[in-house]
Amino acid sequence: MKDSNTTTASKKTAATATKSKTTAASKSKTPAASKSTASKTTTPKGTVKPKASAAEGLRELFVDSLKDIYWAEKALVKALPKMAKNATSQNLIDAINQHLTVTQGQVTRLEQVFASVGEKAAAKKCDAMEGLIKEGEGIMEETELGAVRDAGIIAASQKIEHYEIATYGTLAAFAKTLGEDEAVSLLTETLNEEKEADITLTEAAYNTINFDATEGEEK
Repeated sequence: MKDSNTTTASKKTAATATKSKTTAASKSKTPAASKSTASKTTTPKGTVKPKASAAEGLRELFVDSLKDIYWAEKALVKALPKMAKNATSQNLIDAINQHLTVTQGQVTRLEQVFASVGEKAAAKKCDAMEGLIKEGEGIMEETELGAVRDAGIIAASQKIEHYEIATYGTLAAFAKTLGEDEAVSLLTETLNEEKEADITLTEAAYNTINFDATEGEEK
């Protein structure tokens, strides 16, 4: 009888131990399952997954955008001299060289914007500006030196100006929302310069260059 009781007790102990392990394993899987469910709930299909460094607030987005246009302006300072060398219209050459000086001032002004919001000036690669500059280089490669290339340079330059106008307009709006009055003033000054540059390019195109580019095509 003693041996029988001992055997029965051992079986009960083993069964209890097995049940405890099963329960523990089930509990350990629960958080993972919940995490998976939460992930599916907060990240719908087709939603772009943000980077670990993604902006969570408007101020972060504002500063990130400042870094983007800072890179863009510095890249443009390097690209404008090449455009000027490939232009033949003196009006266009003068307009490009003038805008180069203005752009250099805009780089300095952006550094003032960074300082006004308590941030260190830093550049972050701007894919849009890189693409626009490459497109401009492609236009120069695909056109003969003269009025036709001048027309192409103006087209490429105006695309750049329109991108900058949109960017500075947005940045000024962000700064206003954030209560950064000094930044608003500085960014608006640059925005107005970009609008003036766009008008100058339009006048250069319509006054002479586009008309000259059509010569030889008329029958």
